[in-house]
Amino acid sequence: MTTDLRDLLKAAFRWTDPGEGYLVSNRSGWWRSPEIIAGLGDGLADLFRADRPTVVVSPEVTGFLVGPLVARALGVGFVEAYRAGARRPIAEPMMWAEVPTDHRGETQHLGVRRELLNADDRVLVVDDWAATGSQSRALRSLLGATYVGTAVIVDECPPAVAHELTLRGLLTAADIDP
Repeated sequence: MTTDLRDLLKAAFRWTDPGEGYLVSNRSGWWRSPEIIAGLGDGLADLFRADRPTVVVSPEVTGFLVGPLVARALGVGFVEAYRAGARRPIAEPMMWAEVPTDHRGETQHLGVRRELLNADDRVLVVDDWAATGSQSRALRSLLGATYVGTAVIVDECPPAVAHELTLRGLLTAADIDP
């Protein structure tokens, strides 16, 4: 990862005040920047390249943006981790994990298509942001011994959680404090 990518990420990030007494992250500038898009795959892949992942798994929604970039940079495949819900029934056999309460205080379920993962895979979880580590923890429980770690753009987790989940980020919360 280059300092240039970190600088670009910080410069394109904004906090938005919706007028409800708290700030909301606005990452839209990341997706608008061709330089950031060009650098994200290698930047995140480099955090785990030495661990030789064989597949990338990412939770929807934003994980579907960054996961394929990292998979391409690593020369491996990509598998979606879908959120359960009535709005989208999934017919294929799925493996599901409950996500402990997330940063919004909600419980979710994440699932991956069973036939897309093998016992000998080395799975890297990729997402844009980790606030509590709940999605990574759920996917690690689902993936078992095939889980290598989690790569994120922003690691906001307490150090003990990041260590437990082998979670590495390009930026920390301190890098983008309001």
